[in-house]
Amino acid sequence: MNLNTVLIKPASSQCSMTCDYCFYCDEAAKRESPSYGMMTEETLKNIVKKTLFQATGDVCFAFQGGEPTLRGLRFFEKAVEFEQRYNRRQARISNTLQTNGLQINEAWCRFFREHHFLIGISVDGTRETHDQCRHTKSGAPTYDRILGAIRMLDSFQVEYNILTVVNAYTAPKIREIYADYREKGWKFQQYIACLDPLGQEGGHSPYSLTPEAYGEFLSTLFELWYKDWRRGKAPYIRDFENYIGIAMGYVPEACSQRGICSVQGVAEADGSVYPCDFYALDGYRLGNFNNDKIQDFLENDRARDFINESKKISGSCRTCPYYALCRGGCRRTRVKEPGTDTYRSYFCRSYQMFFSREGKKIEEIARYLKK
Repeated sequence: MNLNTVLIKPASSQCSMTCDYCFYCDEAAKRESPSYGMMTEETLKNIVKKTLFQATGDVCFAFQGGEPTLRGLRFFEKAVEFEQRYNRRQARISNTLQTNGLQINEAWCRFFREHHFLIGISVDGTRETHDQCRHTKSGAPTYDRILGAIRMLDSFQVEYNILTVVNAYTAPKIREIYADYREKGWKFQQYIACLDPLGQEGGHSPYSLTPEAYGEFLSTLFELWYKDWRRGKAPYIRDFENYIGIAMGYVPEACSQRGICSVQGVAEADGSVYPCDFYALDGYRLGNFNNDKIQDFLENDRARDFINESKKISGSCRTCPYYALCRGGCRRTRVKEPGTDTYRSYFCRSYQMFFSREGKKIEEIARYLKK
């Protein structure tokens, strides 16, 4: 088993914003150490070196947070330097960075462009919906500042995609949001279902996404996207591309749509390794890049238990006509069925709504692309 993707948290859970729904703030608060501070260059070197020495084929270093740009540009210059120094197996290396955009300036843009970083930038729809949850630590709105950062990325021809959290504010406004994104020319979009805090019953926060609202969201967005697809002008929407790929017989690239978890290799700022960004908790710690071999934390009991737990899908899911496409959804959104040792997605109703309405169109597109 090899690790070809590593998600790196250079600034741990530290961030320049305080978003109401932030799942990583919730996770960090449930750990013995909410923040591991700033990653040292020595830890960065060990992550890059060990990953490249065992990797085969493509390797992706994905920088996230918290807010990774808080670690400073010099840190990322060192990352590229280490990648070039230790790439003895001539792996094809890609770098991605997910940011809130507040720190982006011309120096960052020049660096991203020169080293071909793919940037994910968080925007929650229009000014109205974005500023509902995404604000600075003082409570100030951030939408206009983020648009300024995106214009700067455009001016430097940096590749980026838009990541939008689907919550109680964005879901019912998807028609306006889709039209706005189209007007702005944002052709690469990713929509992430908002998560309620770990261990808390869903639907009790002001931002909470209900199964019914998510089902309507998915159906409405797909219909808008489908009309543009028929005209040859559809944006890339990650979930839809993966569902079509599944219908064509391909393995989805999004782990949330595979049905069974794998060890993703999340590296906290101190070098600690976790199997998934949604499970960077003390009880799931697999090892440390500074002290352990990659095989040690890929193949230990915690890693195996993590994967096996994701296989405990409800019997009603396995007999559902939509299971082949749905696959139980992301493990983080699953809830245990009473009196059993199996799980079912909190958004089960959402997927039933979506696939009953749009499943035939997904199959239609899959058949067309196969030809």
